[in-house]
Amino acid sequence: MLGSFSYKNATKLYFGEDSLKYLNDELPKYGKNVVLIYGGGSIKKNGIYDSVIEILKANGKNVFEDAGVMPNPTADKLREGVNIAKKANADLLLAVGGGSCCDYAKAVSVSVHCDDDPWDKYYKRFEEPDCDIVPVGCILTMAGTGSEMNGGAVITNHDTKEKIGHVFGEEVMPKFSILNPRFTMSLPKRQMVAGIYDIFNHICEQYFSGEDDNVSDDLAEALMKSVIRNSLVAVENPEDYEARSNIMWAATWALNTLISRGKSTDWMVHMLGQAAGGYTDATHGMTLSAVSLPYYRYIMPYGLNKFKRFAVEVWGVNSEGKTDTQIANEGLCAMEDWMKKIGVAMNLSELGATEDMIEGIADATIILDGGYKTLNRQEVVNILKESL
Repeated sequence: MLGSFSYKNATKLYFGEDSLKYLNDELPKYGKNVVLIYGGGSIKKNGIYDSVIEILKANGKNVFEDAGVMPNPTADKLREGVNIAKKANADLLLAVGGGSCCDYAKAVSVSVHCDDDPWDKYYKRFEEPDCDIVPVGCILTMAGTGSEMNGGAVITNHDTKEKIGHVFGEEVMPKFSILNPRFTMSLPKRQMVAGIYDIFNHICEQYFSGEDDNVSDDLAEALMKSVIRNSLVAVENPEDYEARSNIMWAATWALNTLISRGKSTDWMVHMLGQAAGGYTDATHGMTLSAVSLPYYRYIMPYGLNKFKRFAVEVWGVNSEGKTDTQIANEGLCAMEDWMKKIGVAMNLSELGATEDMIEGIADATIILDGGYKTLNRQEVVNILKESL
């Protein structure tokens, strides 16, 4: 039976090749001081920076820059960004980049007027903001995280080797997001592929929970099949607009909270991957791909019916004359073949993890109980060893 829930998404999206022009519609809603948040400068090379600056100036905005947001934004960078936004008396934080920039902007938004240290308040004590929140807008240049339409913000602390996410409420979600698939085409292929796997795993994290046959599962299966189909096209031809636009749209729907309705959700692949990321600083999507199969093969017996359904409905496994376990295993083998075809990391060793890191990564892994099996610490260690 589908459980009770509420649903609201506060973000307005503009999608398509002409979507940047709608920034003109959004900017008048905010004050004059805009902090432009971006990463290593690729938006200056591909022309996006100039286009955005032109629109900001045409709307009479005072532009302050917060550049250098890294792929795994750090607690130190967050504190730096808070200082920039305070000095600017920011009325709007405009993130131009991938999910890391969007995550970072949301973390800054709840920290500018916070009297406490943001890492301690939001990432250690998991408290909610009790201060004024600076509005966030996003102009997306990479598809994967879904951060453009949710309240999530992941931050890494290099001092403690922790990478932790906080999912804030609707008041922290971007007020608007602009999605032009053309903006994603300048990405290196490895980043595109990492984003694709991030999308796929977001769907899996919600799908592999509960035994209910509900609308959320039907939507999840359709999204997974779309990601698989379009990923194979995009890997062969990264300039294929239709494939890249479908991937970008699927990324948004994979994590805008819709398909989690009525589900307990799992998120242990993310907990394992983020803990590994805290030690290796590896690309997020690749840490997920590295731990996924060992984790799913371990928990499969506890959610056998869903893994069987996954095999048949998503991967087209023929179930005739086979046991449920055989069918479920074939589904994970099909998933493994697809992962190899698109070129994601298949183990943590590829990402720089070593045997002597396992205990520390295990200690940093937050254990959740929404999936088919609540792990104990030794099981976490065993899965991480299998992931090497």
